[in-house]
Amino acid sequence: MDDTVDRATLASTQPPAAREAPATEPQLQPKPPKRRGLLKWLIVVVLAIGCIFAWEQFQQHETDKERAGSGGTPPQTIRDAPVTTGDVPIIINALGAVTPLATVTVRTQINGQLQQIAFQEGQMVKAGDFLAQIDARPYEATLAQNQAQFEKDTELFNQAQSDLDRYEILGKQNSIAAQQVTDQQFLVKQDKAAMAIDQAQIDSAKLNITYCHIVAPVSGRVGLRQVDQGNYVQTTDANGIVLLTELEPISVIFTVPEDYLPQIQARVKTGAILPVAIYDRANVNKLQDGKLAFIDNQIDVTTGTVKLRALFDNTDDSLFPQQFVNARLTVDTMSNAIVAPNAAIQQGAQGAFVYVVNDDNTVSVRQIKTGPVDGERTAILSGLKAGEKVVIDGVDRLRDGAKVTVRNTQAQTGAPGKPPAPAAKDAAEPDQQGQQHRHRRQGQGQSDQ
Repeated sequence: MDDTVDRATLASTQPPAAREAPATEPQLQPKPPKRRGLLKWLIVVVLAIGCIFAWEQFQQHETDKERAGSGGTPPQTIRDAPVTTGDVPIIINALGAVTPLATVTVRTQINGQLQQIAFQEGQMVKAGDFLAQIDARPYEATLAQNQAQFEKDTELFNQAQSDLDRYEILGKQNSIAAQQVTDQQFLVKQDKAAMAIDQAQIDSAKLNITYCHIVAPVSGRVGLRQVDQGNYVQTTDANGIVLLTELEPISVIFTVPEDYLPQIQARVKTGAILPVAIYDRANVNKLQDGKLAFIDNQIDVTTGTVKLRALFDNTDDSLFPQQFVNARLTVDTMSNAIVAPNAAIQQGAQGAFVYVVNDDNTVSVRQIKTGPVDGERTAILSGLKAGEKVVIDGVDRLRDGAKVTVRNTQAQTGAPGKPPAPAAKDAAEPDQQGQQHRHRRQGQGQSDQ
């Protein structure tokens, strides 16, 4: 009881705020420990994320150091090719057109009815083959008339000549006047001239009859028929009867810049036969091989070019008249020249250069002087030696002294010329990086939990 009285007395003597404290104090005591525990967990999560990020940076730095060694930059993967020696032809490329040696429009040389067409369109004919027949009856009648007149004038000539012989005998005997003998001599000459006129008319009639039988003037292929059988043809017809084009042999006329003319002429004057190769319009498929036959006698001042003609047998008819082609004239050949692939040659401010692969797997820039180009290779006049290796693929980010990794195309693909397969190390690295990334994500998720 005494304790009860003391507590009551003490409570009555305390201020109101102190008396209300015991009622609210049990509700405020649990909150401060809960806030401190949540802050601790947040700090742990942030530290875990920071550690993971630092570990990733460390692993990436170590990977880069392994790849680059002491340099700190990954080596560039390239493909190289050796510099070799060989014969390089000096070729002049030009554009040209197939031009027949003869293109003849077969026309009638006399007027008359076209009685017969003796050819088929597109037929190959030889010189002298029969093509068409014109009605020759009017000209045969004229020939008969001229022959009759010739016979008449011949008899008059014979009579005059006989009279002249007698007059000359009588003239020597002074039996007739000398004037009569002279007149008879002129009469004989007149009859003789008349006979010459008759003979000329006979020859003209025979020629007209020959013109009625039309034959091929050259060997070649006939084109489309321009007139049908039964029509009346005249010498003034614009289209003629048919167009005949010679195909075997055939020529190609092409133009080259005038700067090449001295070199070409020097070779021609030595008696050399300059070969000419003809390629199709796309400059891919080779059509025929021929030889240079003719150089024009003047330069076209408007274009600064000169025309050349090359001859081809064209036995397979691969060249067609007026066909657009590409001509390659071989002027000369460089023997034992230094040769490099075209893909290795780069162009810079100081001219052509290449990247040479050194023995320590570095590259160095080498200035070169190029010569003639032959397909996929170029003659090198200076700057390279046979046996050196040059970069042909992967030059985009190269610089002088850069480290490189040479990719062997043939060893990885099993056949030259095919695109190389990815290296085993390069193929495995993305997978390893993906696995590391998945492990990091799993560790980060466990840390969050």
